[in-house]
Amino acid sequence: MQRIHENALEPFTTATKRGIFRYPVERRIFSRSKHSEHHIKMIEVVCNDRLGKKVRVKCNSEDTIGDLKKLIAAQTGTRWDKIVLKKWYTIFKDHVSLGDYEIHDGMNLELYYQ
Repeated sequence: MQRIHENALEPFTTATKRGIFRYPVERRIFSRSKHSEHHIKMIEVVCNDRLGKKVRVKCNSEDTIGDLKKLIAAQTGTRWDKIVLKKWYTIFKDHVSLGDYEIHDGMNLELYYQ
């Protein structure tokens, strides 16, 4: 059962020298279990090294890039710290999650080796 917090329905009002401003407050939904508050979604990411190796990996959207590299390394047989993941010219950092980079289900990433 989910309930909406009472203050989530009212806008936040601030008074400054220039006037009164109203900011919308995001709605926060509280539930009984702690894991249902976050939307953990299982996604499938396709990594292609353009040398004949194409890997499909299933992971969570909250996993980090380092976790994804470890899953790729388990399938390909390479060391995870030698793997570089890119999308165009963006090199993905190990400590950032897939959701923060907006990596969604079925997305293709470029796989390079150091």
